[in-house]
Amino acid sequence: MTKWEYVTVPLLVHATKQILDNWGEDGWELVAVVPGPNAEQLVAYLKRPK
Repeated sequence: MTKWEYVTVPLLVHATKQILDNWGEDGWELVAVVPGPNAEQLVAYLKRPK
């Protein structure tokens, strides 16, 4: 059975692709994006195998 580690990452609307590309380079897979504490921010949930 695969074991996973998770991380939450704040995303800025104007730099979302760059932020996700950087995490993806390190093997993180995007699971979900949810609204953040204000209109200019989103929060990404990512996972990768341990």
